Parts: sequence; structure tokens; C-alpha cells
Amino acid sequence: MDKIRVGVVGLFRGGSMMEYCRVAENAELVAICDKWEKGLADKKKELNNDNITYYTSFDEFIKHDMDAVVLANYANEHAPFAIKCLKAGKHVFSEVLPVQTMKEAVELIEAVEETGLIYAYGENYCYMPAPCEMRKLYRAGKIGEFEYGEGEYVHNCEPIWHLITYGDKTHWRNHMYANFYCTHSIGPLVHITGLHPVRVTGFESGLTQRKIRNGSYSGLFGIEMIEMENGGIVKSIHGDLYRDSIWYAVYGSKGRMESSREDAGQAGVATIHVNFDKDSGAYDTMKLETYEPNKDEPEKVKRFGHGGSDYYTMYNFIEKIKGNPNADTIDVYEALDMFLPGMFAYRSVLAGGIPMDIPNLRDPAVREQWRNDIACTDPAVARDQLLPVFSKGNPEISDEIYDQVKEKWQSHLDQTGK
Repeated sequence: MDKIRVGVVGLFRGGSMMEYCRVAENAELVAICDKWEKGLADKKKELNNDNITYYTSFDEFIKHDMDAVVLANYANEHAPFAIKCLKAGKHVFSEVLPVQTMKEAVELIEAVEETGLIYAYGENYCYMPAPCEMRKLYRAGKIGEFEYGEGEYVHNCEPIWHLITYGDKTHWRNHMYANFYCTHSIGPLVHITGLHPVRVTGFESGLTQRKIRNGSYSGLFGIEMIEMENGGIVKSIHGDLYRDSIWYAVYGSKGRMESSREDAGQAGVATIHVNFDKDSGAYDTMKLETYEPNKDEPEKVKRFGHGGSDYYTMYNFIEKIKGNPNADTIDVYEALDMFLPGMFAYRSVLAGGIPMDIPNLRDPAVREQWRNDIACTDPAVARDQLLPVFSKGNPEISDEIYDQVKEKWQSHLDQTGK
């Protein structure tokens, strides 16, 4: 098969995927879609490639002659866009998050099953050096059976909030509940172990002025305590605590391993610490190692975002389409294993902290129970099933707050032109 022809939706986050298509030997960029006309014009000038077609209409874009679509648009739009792409005969790479409602989850799974096309979920933290190495060690049996793990994705977005919400009162980030953006913390642990989550208890932090003064209605961070199918436990924390931290730890029946929190300062997770039995059952022969598994990564990989992981998410997606049996992609079922714990953690919060069973949507009979569930915090989608963004009731935020954020964003545009 020749190069896979790729279209990208979303100029901002999609820039990394466009760059992959520019340098890769297995893909080429043929179409770009975004509603921002000036941004499209600037990108057209930058790329200077007559073989790329530009669209402001997604409905026109999807008619383009291409093999695959990258969805790097708003997170709350991914599922409906992905379903349209699949039904139009395009393979799909979806940025985080996979769905917003259970209805979308059911329909997305069925679209993948009915079309037989590739759906790959772009949880890039699974492909950072340390989580990749942890997966290899776990699958090789070095750590033994999974018993406990922790995932931590702390990203203080306050300094960049104006750049990612534009002062838009209705922006999805201003309306996401504390447990919503969960797959950066949960995802790598699911991918390392291959285990399915079965039950979750959720926690939501209190409101802070740091959130309110930027126009966000949610708690500062969310926590999920997740029971896995083998009885092991995962603790996940994510949100806007003050200093960035990305960290993963796995305890098994033969040892433990963890990444380095401080790697977050280099926008990645590069270092791993491993402590396991050299000989099976010989507790006193432990082997302690600290190393960077991918320190000799090629420069073409290192220059990609998120510690080079943006390169590997795309590489594996394209190779999966080409039929490479070793392509490591995250399919629709695994994507939901990463996301549903956050969704049901918030339902746990709303119910006073009681544990919630996590539906296994691999079972068609289970899907029927959730086919009409549109509960979420997006008024345009949820209608009479609308949930509060903060469990104790949404705070009052004046329009002046959004005007101030918008002014800050406009000032940035005036200074940088983008």
C-alpha cells in the first residue's frame, strides 16, 4: 500500500499530526479543516503545498478523497465527528477524549463494529518512554500480577487558559466536571496492564478562585479509586493543582516500577525506576534500576510534542491501517476503559460518594441499558439530563470574567498574530 492519505480536523492540536505527515514515509497530508479562516490562510502559506485542500466546512471536508481522518477538534465533539467519518469510509484517529455521553459511547462502538474500519485513540501519554517501558516489563512478567497502581496528571492550565478557551463562556473546558479529563492519568495504567475497570468511587475537590477567575465552573481536581477486573486497585488524580506533575506507578506480585514526576518539567515522562525480584520468589535478591529507556531516540522523534509520544501515536495508527500486526494502537474498547471510570466517578460524586459499577460495553446486551443516556454537562447535548459542572451547584460567574479572559487572548493575538 502507498502512503496513507490523511485529513486533519483542528489547526491547533492538529499541528503535530500535520507535521508527522510531512516527515513520515507512510503518510501524506491531503486536507485540513478548521472553522478559523485566518488560521487556515496562515497554515496554507506556511505549508506551501498545492496538494493540500483547505476546508471550513466539515461536511465538505469529509467528502475529500482520503483514507483517514485525524480528529483534533474540541474534545466534546470527537464522538459525533468520528461516527460521521467512519460511516463515510474513513479510518479515524481521535484525540482525547473519546465521548461525552454513554449514548455516544454505544453509537461509537457500533459504528466501529459495523464499518470494520480502524479507530485509534490518541492517548499519547501511553507512548511516552517510561509508560512504554513499563508496559514491556509488565507484559514480560517482570513485575508479576498487578496489585496496585497510581496515575497522576497535574497540569496547571491557569497561565494558558486564555489561549485555550478564548474567553468563550460556553467553551467545553469551562463546563467540564472535575473527573472528566481523566485518560492522561488512567490511560497508561490500562494500557500497561491490559485490565478492564469494573467499579469506581469518585472524589471532587472544592472550588477555588483560581478556577473561578478564569471562568471555569468545576472543582480544581478529580480523583478516581478504581477496582480492576482482577481485584487490583488504581488511584487516579488529575486537574489544575499548582505545579505540574506526571507520574505512574505499578505494584505487582514480584516488584514495582514508577516514572519520575520531575520529568513533567521537560514535557514528558522519560525516566523509570524499577525494583523487582531477580529470581522468582526470592525477595532478598531484588534488582533496583533507574534509567531512561529512550534516551537515544532519533531526533525526528524527539522534536515531536509530549516527549515524542505524538510521533508514535500517529506512526502506530498509520501502520495499523497498512496491516502491520505489531502496530500498538488503542482501540475503541480500550479507549472507553480509560474514560468511563472518570464519567462514573463523577456520578459517584453526585450520588454522595457511593461506588459505581462501570458498564462493559463490549457486551451488546449491556449497551441497551445506556443507549439513550445523554447525561453530561453540555446543555446542547444533555437537554433534560443536564448535570451540574460542580456537584454542589454551579457558581455564579460574571460576564466580566469572560470579557477579561477574552481581552487577554486578543492581546496575545495582537502581539503574535496567532
